Amino acid sequence: MIRDRRVQYETAGLELSDLDLNPVAQWKLWHDQAHEAGVAEPNSVVLSTVDANGVPDARNLLIRGADAEGFSFFTNYLSAKSRQLQSQPVAAATSSWLDLHRQVRIRGEVTRLSEADSDDYFGSRPRESQLGAWASPQSEILRDRNELEQLLAQVRARFEGSEVPRPPHWGGWLLAPLEVEFWQGRPSRLHDRFRYRRSTTGEWTIDRLAP
Repeated sequence: MIRDRRVQYETAGLELSDLDLNPVAQWKLWHDQAHEAGVAEPNSVVLSTVDANGVPDARNLLIRGADAEGFSFFTNYLSAKSRQLQSQPVAAATSSWLDLHRQVRIRGEVTRLSEADSDDYFGSRPRESQLGAWASPQSEILRDRNELEQLLAQVRARFEGSEVPRPPHWGGWLLAPLEVEFWQGRPSRLHDRFRYRRSTTGEWTIDRLAP
């Protein structure tokens, strides 16, 4: 039965002295360790937003950048998630590296990336992904799969023999963290949890939380 399925976490613990003073740097360290351990899609996160009725919404996506400013990802600006972010420019993201018994929760404010940043990332994508960004009316209702295939064929013909520019309705978002929590699984569900909080001056404080 579902209720009887349990995994005993036997991994090494986490101490304050183990942590980088900056949560983004600590996230990158854990991300790199997940990649080295062979975790599938180590830069995948569940991004949670709020719709116009105050109802939460969530989906998996890929983080494409992490630096002093925060975490960046890219999408269609006409999609449901982008409409929600434009209306309520806050979000939460969760990284889960369950093979390593680790999780990171991020909460913060969201702003659009610059046109230059969006152009730069779009130019790095495979051509078929570039064409897909033009073809897909993301989050809109389709009659069937064939409608999408026809849209893709039209776009492929449009850009045949030329570079694919970034669509004006496609680009990046930046999640600037205000709070980040690192969770390390421990035996008997007595896990290690450390929460970073950013002050109004931009400095980070770290607290240990009860599991």
